[in-house]
Amino acid sequence: MYDVILFDLDGTLTDPKVGITLSVQYALDKMGIYEEDAEKLTPFIGPPLLSAFKEFYHMSDEEATLAISYYRERFSKVGLYENEVYLGIRELLTELKKQGKKLIVATSKPTVFSVKILEHFDLLHFFNAVIGSNLDGTRTEKGDVIEFALQDQNLKERERIIMVGDRKHDVIGAKKNGIDVIAVAYGYGSQEELVTAEPNHMVSSVDELFNLLKFIS
Repeated sequence: MYDVILFDLDGTLTDPKVGITLSVQYALDKMGIYEEDAEKLTPFIGPPLLSAFKEFYHMSDEEATLAISYYRERFSKVGLYENEVYLGIRELLTELKKQGKKLIVATSKPTVFSVKILEHFDLLHFFNAVIGSNLDGTRTEKGDVIEFALQDQNLKERERIIMVGDRKHDVIGAKKNGIDVIAVAYGYGSQEELVTAEPNHMVSSVDELFNLLKFIS
């Protein structure tokens, strides 16, 4: 029985592809890197931006930090609204709240942007808390986000808590904190990535997630 469900945001509750990829494209352009095909930038969805710029474009910490500032120039005004809620998510959250579940967003996206997105799509009222990263670059690793969420909400019975996310970072972060995890394959983590991370459960659609949560909680 799970009383508390932590949800990742990007790739789990909403599909942020357009806003993130175009904002990364904008940042790269400002850095003198011209990537015409925004489709190639989908790996940026999920992991912390600092890590992504360093890994995919071999930037130094200083360069990646500058790239993030350029990214936010566009994302904070336009990109965060170039987004859509996955079909069935609203109904899922409605049912979970009816069942008395405590719902929390745990995301590597900055909290301030996460709250704005949830407000924009009228999802904020479903959640007891929204825990994200800080704009200064701290608390970006998913394990740290989950740890803070558990402490902030005084959640101690970890066997009654489960995380839902679409990337290996969600699975690794949940395991690090001793909680179970459901990987959703409809987001941006590949099947291989998710299987390798070894979640407790894996589903391929919002409907499957709905049915699994009804069965296990």
